[in-house]
Amino acid sequence: MSDAHPNSLLSIVAHAKEYGFIYPSSEIYEGLQAVYDYAPYGAALKRNVQSLWWQSMTQLHSNIVGMDAAILMHPRTWQASGHVDSFEDLMVDNKDSKKRYRVDVLIENHTAELAVQGNAVKAQEILARLQELLQKQDLAGLHALLLEEKIVCPIARTTNWTEVRRFNLMFATKLGAQEDGADTIYLRPETAQGIFVNFLNVQKTVRMKIPFGIAQIGKAFRNEIVARQFIFRMREFEQMEMQFFIQPGNDDKWFNYWQQARWNWHLALGLPKDKLRIKPHDQLAHYAKAAVDIEYHFPFGYKEIEGIHARSDFDLKNHEVASKKKMQYFDPELNQNYLPHVIETSVGCDRLILMLLCEAFTEETIMEEEGAKTRTYLKLHPALAPIKAAIFPLIKRDNLPQKAQEIFESLKYDFPLIYEENQSIGKRYARQDLIGTPYCITVDHQTLTDDTVTIRERDSMQQQRMPINILRDFLLEKVSFKTILAKLPSVG
Repeated sequence: MSDAHPNSLLSIVAHAKEYGFIYPSSEIYEGLQAVYDYAPYGAALKRNVQSLWWQSMTQLHSNIVGMDAAILMHPRTWQASGHVDSFEDLMVDNKDSKKRYRVDVLIENHTAELAVQGNAVKAQEILARLQELLQKQDLAGLHALLLEEKIVCPIARTTNWTEVRRFNLMFATKLGAQEDGADTIYLRPETAQGIFVNFLNVQKTVRMKIPFGIAQIGKAFRNEIVARQFIFRMREFEQMEMQFFIQPGNDDKWFNYWQQARWNWHLALGLPKDKLRIKPHDQLAHYAKAAVDIEYHFPFGYKEIEGIHARSDFDLKNHEVASKKKMQYFDPELNQNYLPHVIETSVGCDRLILMLLCEAFTEETIMEEEGAKTRTYLKLHPALAPIKAAIFPLIKRDNLPQKAQEIFESLKYDFPLIYEENQSIGKRYARQDLIGTPYCITVDHQTLTDDTVTIRERDSMQQQRMPINILRDFLLEKVSFKTILAKLPSVG
């Protein structure tokens, strides 16, 4: 028997649709680019991931609480945060293909090709020049670099580029009944600002002391000009963010703490260490003093799944100035007021789902009497799997379905289950493998005499007999979030 995780994103996309994880949005109308719908099993997987993250943040840390801010905020919020002026991509169009690209991505892809060709020194020189031009916001220099390096459009294979232009990534909409008198507001491009403007509300009502954190899960929206790679980069997506408020001067300590804590969290999911890496930012965002990304090796290369940022007092200070409202925290131990600094952890929920699907999608070659056979299944962690167990009667007679239904009824309040009685037992096993169900429980004639069932484990396909009266405890132990969270180092 051999197994492999295919490096074809197309295989994963096709599997996600066919087996009820993710659909293209509005597909009957030819879809909407970079917008996707979570299907029944995908929605369950997503909810499990969110619940695991929420529990690991708010239950395991006595000094972190949660909130859920509104998507729509006063437009001055985004002026103060810098998003109106600074939240943009630098884009360039190819006049022949009519396709638009991020200029930094074009240049970075070019340097990657140079490195593969053995010209790593030149690649590093170009990257250093790119960073300098980006920091200076030298649009003419970026255009000149494209031409100088003869970087071509991937489709037209020409260098017929337009000038480099700025594109703001925020979605604007109108608030008010009359179009003429309506105010322009924005769909939030990040969830963090809802935490910052409520910082003192949370601190006072929940009586928190520095250091403490506020966690949030919510939708964010970005008018991505170039959206690609399935759910990795979308226009409507879900963020899981935590803002940790600290005393100024402790930035390095807590930045390092949360970098290690989040690294450990991803390892606890069962991800192989050699597919993860920590990458410091070459270019910092307008709000950051330090930043690193945790990256996973997708079929299309290493890409960010989570960012850890030292935001200093940028956000609270700007909101204090813009709103003319006090945002300072009174520290009773120091007997003084100050603006806390902030360490942010921000993980893209959808990227995490894609990472889990890429890691779980497994094809095995198994040898049978008839010869080699390919077995495909999702090797999802049992705690995250959409369905925890499937219950089958071996055949549809002799009171086996009734007994199987009794077991289903006794367990359905504790676990998401599937009951199925059609087709052969082998085909039913195969269907559950394809959606990642970790356990299949089969009721047979022996069950009617001794109240035992057969449990089949997904990954190994091994089977064992088990008394019905211990099924609940067995499943609770196997599918609990504790199986993941217990791997984490002790936290305060």
